[in-house]
Amino acid sequence: MPEIINISDAEDPRVAPYRDVRERDLVGREGLFIAEGEVVLRGLLDSSGHRPLSLLIAEKRIGGLADLLERVPADVPVYAAGQAVMDAIAGFPMHRGILGLGARAPGVAAADLLAGLPARALVMVLVGIANHDNVGGLFRNAAAFGVDAVLLDTTSCDPLYRKAIRVSVGAALQVPFARLGAGEDALDVLEAAGFTSFALTPSGTLALAQVRRPARTAVLFGAEGPGLPAEIMARCAGVRIQMSAGFDSLNVATSSGIVLHHLAEAIA
Repeated sequence: MPEIINISDAEDPRVAPYRDVRERDLVGREGLFIAEGEVVLRGLLDSSGHRPLSLLIAEKRIGGLADLLERVPADVPVYAAGQAVMDAIAGFPMHRGILGLGARAPGVAAADLLAGLPARALVMVLVGIANHDNVGGLFRNAAAFGVDAVLLDTTSCDPLYRKAIRVSVGAALQVPFARLGAGEDALDVLEAAGFTSFALTPSGTLALAQVRRPARTAVLFGAEGPGLPAEIMARCAGVRIQMSAGFDSLNVATSSGIVLHHLAEAIA
Protein backbone atom coordinates (compact mmCIF):
# COMPACT_ATOMS: atom_id res chain seq x y z
CA MET A 1 0.00 0.00 0.00
CA PRO A 2 1.35 3.49 -0.81
CA GLU A 3 2.22 5.96 1.91
CA ILE A 4 -0.91 7.74 3.18
CA ILE A 5 -0.41 11.49 3.62
CA ASN A 6 -2.59 12.97 6.34
CA ILE A 7 -4.36 16.25 5.65
CA SER A 8 -5.62 18.09 8.74
CA ASP A 9 -6.22 21.53 7.25
CA ALA A 10 -8.75 22.18 4.48
CA GLU A 11 -6.51 25.00 3.21
CA ASP A 12 -3.51 22.72 2.70
CA PRO A 13 -2.19 23.63 -0.79
CA ARG A 14 -1.59 19.97 -1.64
CA VAL A 15 -5.34 19.39 -1.91
CA ALA A 16 -6.14 22.69 -3.65
CA PRO A 17 -7.44 20.90 -6.81
CA TYR A 18 -10.21 19.31 -4.68
CA ARG A 19 -11.35 22.57 -3.14
CA ASP A 20 -14.93 23.71 -3.88
CA VAL A 21 -15.60 20.79 -6.21
CA ARG A 22 -18.97 21.93 -7.54
CA GLU A 23 -17.85 25.44 -8.39
CA ARG A 24 -14.68 24.18 -10.07
CA ASP A 25 -16.75 21.77 -12.15
CA LEU A 26 -18.75 24.69 -13.53
CA VAL A 27 -15.78 26.78 -14.64
CA GLY A 28 -13.74 23.90 -16.02
CA ARG A 29 -10.53 22.18 -14.95
CA GLU A 30 -8.23 22.80 -17.92
CA GLY A 31 -7.43 19.22 -18.86
CA LEU A 32 -8.13 17.71 -15.45
CA PHE A 33 -11.21 16.03 -13.98
CA ILE A 34 -12.53 14.66 -10.69
CA ALA A 35 -13.47 11.01 -10.25
CA GLU A 36 -15.86 10.38 -7.36
CA GLY A 37 -16.59 7.05 -5.66
CA GLU A 38 -14.89 3.67 -5.47
CA VAL A 39 -16.24 2.19 -8.72
CA VAL A 40 -15.33 5.30 -10.70
CA LEU A 41 -11.86 5.42 -9.19
CA ARG A 42 -11.31 1.81 -10.19
CA GLY A 43 -12.33 2.83 -13.70
CA LEU A 44 -9.72 5.58 -13.66
CA LEU A 45 -7.02 3.14 -12.57
CA ASP A 46 -8.09 0.76 -15.37
CA SER A 47 -8.13 3.47 -18.03
CA SER A 48 -5.62 3.11 -20.84
CA GLY A 49 -5.50 6.84 -21.60
CA HIS A 50 -6.61 8.97 -18.66
CA ARG A 51 -4.28 8.86 -15.67
CA PRO A 52 -4.60 9.55 -11.93
CA LEU A 53 -2.65 12.45 -10.43
CA SER A 54 -3.67 12.12 -6.77
CA LEU A 55 -6.34 10.66 -4.48
CA LEU A 56 -8.21 12.20 -1.54
CA ILE A 57 -9.92 9.67 0.72
CA ALA A 58 -11.81 9.93 3.98
CA GLU A 59 -9.77 8.33 6.78
CA LYS A 60 -12.60 5.93 7.62
CA ARG A 61 -12.49 4.47 4.08
CA ILE A 62 -8.76 3.72 3.92
CA GLY A 63 -8.89 0.31 5.60
CA GLY A 64 -11.50 -1.05 3.20
CA LEU A 65 -9.64 0.05 0.08
CA ALA A 66 -6.40 -1.89 0.50
CA ASP A 67 -6.74 -3.79 -2.80
CA LEU A 68 -7.49 -0.61 -4.73
CA LEU A 69 -4.67 1.34 -3.14
CA GLU A 70 -2.18 -1.40 -4.02
CA ARG A 71 -2.87 -0.59 -7.68
CA VAL A 72 -2.11 3.12 -7.35
CA PRO A 73 1.13 4.08 -9.16
CA ALA A 74 4.00 4.89 -6.82
CA ASP A 75 4.22 8.49 -7.99
CA VAL A 76 0.55 9.25 -7.23
CA PRO A 77 0.08 10.78 -3.76
CA VAL A 78 -2.76 9.46 -1.61
CA TYR A 79 -4.17 12.00 0.84
CA ALA A 80 -6.39 11.09 3.78
CA ALA A 81 -8.56 13.46 5.80
CA GLY A 82 -11.14 13.26 8.53
CA GLN A 83 -14.71 13.55 7.30
CA ALA A 84 -15.15 17.14 8.51
CA VAL A 85 -11.94 18.26 6.80
CA MET A 86 -12.84 16.45 3.59
CA ASP A 87 -16.29 18.05 3.55
CA ALA A 88 -14.69 21.46 4.09
CA ILE A 89 -12.29 20.88 1.20
CA ALA A 90 -15.02 19.77 -1.21
CA GLY A 91 -17.52 22.37 -0.08
CA PHE A 92 -20.35 19.89 0.54
CA PRO A 93 -20.79 16.56 2.42
CA MET A 94 -18.71 13.87 0.70
CA HIS A 95 -20.72 10.78 1.63
CA ARG A 96 -18.71 8.45 -0.63
CA GLY A 97 -15.47 9.72 0.87
CA ILE A 98 -13.40 8.97 -2.22
CA LEU A 99 -12.10 11.46 -4.79
CA GLY A 100 -9.44 11.20 -7.45
CA LEU A 101 -7.86 13.88 -9.59
CA GLY A 102 -7.23 12.74 -13.15
CA ALA A 103 -5.54 14.05 -16.27
CA ARG A 104 -7.38 13.65 -19.55
CA ALA A 105 -5.98 11.49 -22.31
CA PRO A 106 -4.71 13.55 -25.26
CA GLY A 107 -7.57 14.56 -27.53
CA VAL A 108 -8.02 12.75 -30.84
CA ALA A 109 -9.78 13.85 -34.03
CA ALA A 110 -13.02 12.04 -34.80
CA ALA A 111 -11.71 10.74 -38.14
CA ASP A 112 -8.56 9.39 -36.49
CA LEU A 113 -10.57 7.64 -33.79
CA LEU A 114 -12.79 5.95 -36.39
CA ALA A 115 -9.80 4.96 -38.50
CA GLY A 116 -8.37 3.00 -35.59
CA LEU A 117 -11.50 0.90 -35.01
CA PRO A 118 -11.80 -2.72 -36.15
CA ALA A 119 -13.53 -3.75 -39.37
CA ARG A 120 -16.66 -4.60 -37.40
CA ALA A 121 -17.46 -1.65 -35.14
CA LEU A 122 -20.36 0.11 -33.45
CA VAL A 123 -20.25 3.87 -32.89
CA MET A 124 -22.66 6.10 -30.97
CA VAL A 125 -23.01 9.76 -31.99
CA LEU A 126 -24.44 12.36 -29.61
CA VAL A 127 -25.93 15.56 -31.02
CA GLY A 128 -27.04 18.36 -28.70
CA ILE A 129 -27.02 16.22 -25.53
CA ALA A 130 -26.51 18.96 -22.92
CA ASN A 131 -27.65 17.09 -19.79
CA HIS A 132 -24.84 15.50 -17.76
CA ASP A 133 -27.07 12.75 -16.37
CA ASN A 134 -28.06 11.75 -19.90
CA VAL A 135 -24.48 11.77 -21.14
CA GLY A 136 -23.46 9.60 -18.19
CA GLY A 137 -26.32 7.17 -18.86
CA LEU A 138 -25.46 7.04 -22.57
CA PHE A 139 -21.84 6.16 -21.83
CA ARG A 140 -22.90 3.54 -19.30
CA ASN A 141 -25.05 1.87 -21.97
CA ALA A 142 -22.26 2.22 -24.53
CA ALA A 143 -19.94 0.23 -22.27
CA ALA A 144 -22.61 -2.34 -21.47
CA PHE A 145 -23.41 -3.11 -25.11
CA GLY A 146 -19.99 -3.02 -26.69
CA VAL A 147 -19.88 0.38 -28.36
CA ASP A 148 -16.38 0.88 -29.76
CA ALA A 149 -16.38 4.69 -29.72
CA VAL A 150 -18.55 7.73 -29.08
CA LEU A 151 -18.57 10.94 -31.11
CA LEU A 152 -19.97 14.17 -29.66
CA ASP A 153 -20.88 17.37 -31.46
CA THR A 154 -19.75 20.75 -30.18
CA THR A 155 -23.02 21.35 -28.26
CA SER A 156 -23.01 18.13 -26.25
CA CYS A 157 -21.67 18.37 -22.71
CA ASP A 158 -18.40 17.02 -21.39
CA PRO A 159 -18.35 13.26 -20.61
CA LEU A 160 -15.62 13.95 -18.04
CA TYR A 161 -17.70 16.37 -15.99
CA ARG A 162 -17.76 14.88 -12.49
CA LYS A 163 -21.49 14.09 -12.50
CA ALA A 164 -21.37 12.56 -15.98
CA ILE A 165 -18.50 10.27 -14.95
CA ARG A 166 -20.36 9.27 -11.78
CA VAL A 167 -23.64 8.51 -13.58
CA SER A 168 -21.70 6.51 -16.18
CA VAL A 169 -20.27 4.39 -13.32
CA GLY A 170 -16.83 5.10 -14.73
CA ALA A 171 -17.71 4.11 -18.31
CA ALA A 172 -16.83 7.61 -19.54
CA LEU A 173 -13.25 6.77 -18.56
CA GLN A 174 -13.32 3.48 -20.47
CA VAL A 175 -15.16 4.09 -23.77
CA PRO A 176 -13.04 6.03 -26.32
CA PHE A 177 -14.62 9.28 -27.47
CA ALA A 178 -13.86 12.27 -29.66
CA ARG A 179 -15.51 15.62 -30.15
CA LEU A 180 -16.32 16.78 -33.67
CA GLY A 181 -14.72 20.07 -34.63
CA ALA A 182 -16.66 23.24 -35.28
CA GLY A 183 -18.32 22.89 -38.69
CA GLU A 184 -17.30 19.23 -39.01
CA ASP A 185 -20.09 17.11 -40.47
CA ALA A 186 -20.70 13.92 -38.49
CA LEU A 187 -22.25 12.02 -41.38
CA ASP A 188 -19.43 12.94 -43.76
CA VAL A 189 -16.85 11.73 -41.23
CA LEU A 190 -18.76 8.49 -40.67
CA GLU A 191 -19.27 7.84 -44.37
CA ALA A 192 -15.59 8.40 -45.11
CA ALA A 193 -14.77 5.73 -42.52
CA GLY A 194 -17.20 3.25 -44.06
CA PHE A 195 -20.01 3.52 -41.51
CA THR A 196 -23.72 3.10 -42.20
CA SER A 197 -25.63 5.62 -40.06
CA PHE A 198 -29.02 5.28 -38.39
CA ALA A 199 -30.85 8.19 -36.74
CA LEU A 200 -33.08 7.47 -33.77
CA THR A 201 -36.43 9.26 -34.07
CA PRO A 202 -40.08 8.58 -33.14
CA SER A 203 -40.99 9.35 -36.77
CA GLY A 204 -38.56 6.84 -38.25
CA THR A 205 -39.85 4.74 -41.12
CA LEU A 206 -37.76 1.78 -40.02
CA ALA A 207 -38.80 -0.12 -36.89
CA LEU A 208 -35.87 -1.07 -34.66
CA ALA A 209 -36.84 -4.74 -34.88
CA GLN A 210 -36.23 -4.58 -38.65
CA VAL A 211 -32.68 -3.28 -38.38
CA ARG A 212 -29.82 -5.61 -39.12
CA ARG A 213 -26.38 -4.37 -38.24
CA PRO A 214 -23.87 -3.69 -41.02
CA ALA A 215 -20.23 -4.36 -40.21
CA ARG A 216 -19.60 -0.67 -39.43
CA THR A 217 -22.66 0.87 -37.84
CA ALA A 218 -23.26 4.30 -36.32
CA VAL A 219 -26.39 5.29 -34.42
CA LEU A 220 -27.17 8.97 -33.78
CA PHE A 221 -29.09 10.30 -30.78
CA GLY A 222 -30.43 13.83 -30.36
CA ALA A 223 -31.65 15.82 -27.38
CA GLU A 224 -35.01 15.04 -25.86
CA GLY A 225 -37.62 17.37 -27.30
CA PRO A 226 -35.97 18.79 -30.41
CA GLY A 227 -34.38 15.51 -31.46
CA LEU A 228 -31.88 15.36 -34.29
CA PRO A 229 -31.54 18.26 -36.75
CA ALA A 230 -33.58 18.01 -39.96
CA GLU A 231 -30.45 17.98 -42.12
CA ILE A 232 -29.24 14.82 -40.37
CA MET A 233 -32.65 13.18 -40.58
CA ALA A 234 -32.77 13.83 -44.34
CA ARG A 235 -29.49 12.01 -44.93
CA CYS A 236 -29.74 8.73 -43.04
CA ALA A 237 -32.27 6.05 -42.18
CA GLY A 238 -34.65 6.99 -39.37
CA VAL A 239 -35.22 4.26 -36.80
CA ARG A 240 -38.07 4.19 -34.29
CA ILE A 241 -38.64 2.19 -31.12
CA GLN A 242 -42.14 0.78 -31.31
CA MET A 243 -44.26 1.83 -28.32
CA SER A 244 -47.85 1.78 -27.17
CA ALA A 245 -50.28 3.77 -29.28
CA GLY A 246 -50.39 7.45 -28.38
CA PHE A 247 -46.99 7.49 -26.66
CA ASP A 248 -43.66 8.10 -28.34
CA SER A 249 -41.42 9.56 -25.64
CA LEU A 250 -38.50 7.90 -23.87
CA ASN A 251 -35.53 9.35 -22.03
CA VAL A 252 -32.61 9.41 -24.45
CA ALA A 253 -30.44 7.23 -22.23
CA THR A 254 -33.24 4.67 -21.93
CA SER A 255 -33.69 4.75 -25.70
CA SER A 256 -30.00 4.15 -26.22
CA GLY A 257 -30.08 1.06 -24.01
CA ILE A 258 -32.88 -0.45 -26.09
CA VAL A 259 -31.24 0.39 -29.41
CA LEU A 260 -27.73 -0.68 -28.45
CA HIS A 261 -28.97 -3.96 -27.00
CA HIS A 262 -30.69 -4.70 -30.30
CA LEU A 263 -27.64 -3.73 -32.37
CA ALA A 264 -25.36 -5.86 -30.21
CA GLU A 265 -27.30 -8.91 -31.41
CA ALA A 266 -28.66 -7.82 -34.83
CA ILE A 267 -25.93 -8.94 -37.23
CA ALA A 268 -26.50 -8.34 -40.93
